[in-house]
Amino acid sequence: MPTGDVTTVDLLRHGEPEGGRRYRGQIDDPLSERGWRQMWQATSGEAPWQSIVSSPLRRCSEFAQALGERLAIPLSLDERLREVGFGAWEGKTSEQLRASDPERFSRFYHDPIHYRPAGAEPLEQFMQRVEGALDEAIAANRGRHLMIIAHAGVIRAILTRSLRAPLTSMYRLSITTASLSRLRLDGERPPTVLFHGRQRL
Repeated sequence: MPTGDVTTVDLLRHGEPEGGRRYRGQIDDPLSERGWRQMWQATSGEAPWQSIVSSPLRRCSEFAQALGERLAIPLSLDERLREVGFGAWEGKTSEQLRASDPERFSRFYHDPIHYRPAGAEPLEQFMQRVEGALDEAIAANRGRHLMIIAHAGVIRAILTRSLRAPLTSMYRLSITTASLSRLRLDGERPPTVLFHGRQRL
């Protein structure tokens, strides 16, 4: 990227889905009414975006389409921005997982590479697909202000990469529902995290 050609990337996590908090992974639940309100609130202030790239899962894509239509900006869906696959944990709450195997649940957060849920997507593979989607989105939107609407795991992966942090630290990042983070890329330095976890611009 040439010096001075600044690309800004905003990362927006989806709002609350129907069914409440659980390890949803790639289960395709839509947003709840509260989730829709959260998303409109998050985007109700400044709206500088020139394009949107979204996960195809309904809790992201349906709002992305509505926002794109409201702002009259282009939207593309990228399969690589789906949430990480949680395997046997999908559909279960943290309370259920603690009750069934508290030791494994704790180990997962300390070492998410080696203590994956049964049948879960390997974390390195997940990171590779998210990186591919991010690189392509940045290349297609160089010098522009891009919005990516995705999942907590996807946003953790992007921030972990941007900070050059070890992959094992990914789950130390808290990504609340309908929260915004911003990256700045200018070609002179590694990506800069300008802010994280805002509820509104």
